[in-house]
Amino acid sequence: MAQRRVSHAVSDTELIYSPDTYVRSVPHDALARLRHSTPVAWVEERPVDDWPAGPGFWAVLRHADVRHVLRDTRLFSSHLGATQIRDAEDLDYVRRMMLNMDPPEHSRLRRLLGKAFTPRAVARLAERIDRRAQALVDAVAEKGEADFAKEIAADLPLLTLADVFGIPESDRWLLFDWSNRVIGYQDAEYSRSAAFDASSATEMARRAMRLRPRDPVNPRSRAGMPDLYAYAHELGEYKRRHPGDDVMTALMHHVDDEDGTVAVEEFENLFWLFAVAGNETVRNGLPGGMFALLKNPGELARLRADRSLLETAVEEMLRWWTPVMNFRRTATADTVVGNVPVRKGEKVVVWFSSANRDEAVFDQASRFDVGRTENDHLTFGHGPHFCLGAHLARLQMRAMFTAVLDRLDDIEPAGDPIRLRSNFQNGIKRLPIRWTPRPA
Repeated sequence: MAQRRVSHAVSDTELIYSPDTYVRSVPHDALARLRHSTPVAWVEERPVDDWPAGPGFWAVLRHADVRHVLRDTRLFSSHLGATQIRDAEDLDYVRRMMLNMDPPEHSRLRRLLGKAFTPRAVARLAERIDRRAQALVDAVAEKGEADFAKEIAADLPLLTLADVFGIPESDRWLLFDWSNRVIGYQDAEYSRSAAFDASSATEMARRAMRLRPRDPVNPRSRAGMPDLYAYAHELGEYKRRHPGDDVMTALMHHVDDEDGTVAVEEFENLFWLFAVAGNETVRNGLPGGMFALLKNPGELARLRADRSLLETAVEEMLRWWTPVMNFRRTATADTVVGNVPVRKGEKVVVWFSSANRDEAVFDQASRFDVGRTENDHLTFGHGPHFCLGAHLARLQMRAMFTAVLDRLDDIEPAGDPIRLRSNFQNGIKRLPIRWTPRPA
């Protein structure tokens, strides 16, 4: 029996690490075996594409252990080695992003951002999100068939981010390309993403486009994203001179004795974070939620019959699908995680897609249940780095599925989904569906 467990653990750690695995599906069976036999498992970092082999890392798979790691920023640092499994080639650069900071630097920027998201600003965003979700579904409703991922879901987070930053809607598909190149660097299609059409774009966007690299480069370095940083720098300076009613204007103009002001360089890194992370979680969460409903037509019928379940249904979509599958920390001292000794400097990678199906926390964890009320999922993280955009993500999910239920009946698959090749983002690139239109 012991030998069989060792054999399983080795093969299963290889399985959860390989980006090729996720083209088929998230390996939930492998994660469950590891969670029961080796809940803190050592994973070898084999070479992947152009990325060299790494020193290996600890995969933390149980809900309680994931919470422990995320809560203790003193022992498990975001700053020391950043938050991606792979060691960063430009570590000094990525450390300047809020995602890769530890308190107190992280706390300062988070407070400034929190003050920019005023109740009035959030209410204004919520109204626009509702209108835009309805318009996106109305635009395709009479067709009876569409790619939910690209034709319906993709535009909502882009339009929402355009509102947050106060950028023209004509430039929003720049955000689509940037997030594709960063998140989808393991996917040949996404690493060359070029959906943006500059013909109707602003001069600011055209100037940035002239700096875009012709061939795919490492998107996790400043030199690999010169067009993004040029656009962000110019936008930040513009906000200083021409304030609007958007969240980023409020951020750029906020001054207080405790936290000071946001420098343009800090704005550039916040722009990167929102443009990528703020887009991808919702963009992958929306088709993930639709996929869950398609796989569970009884739950779709239950939700359609009782709209009061929408709020719990969205939380269940976020748990069951889990758009961001893992995040890294680095041990700052010798410690113990789940009874396993971890040495100073070793990588500790929390696996959300495993923790969100931990049977010790979730009853019938693999079941998709739109009425699940006890749902302490970790999709938005935990502790000091809990996702600042969680509220906006939930608003977008609820708005989109409200619009879908209003206009689209008899929803069913119209082809096989095409998944993103990534061991980080649980993404669907294409999700063809068909339906019977319901009158507006």
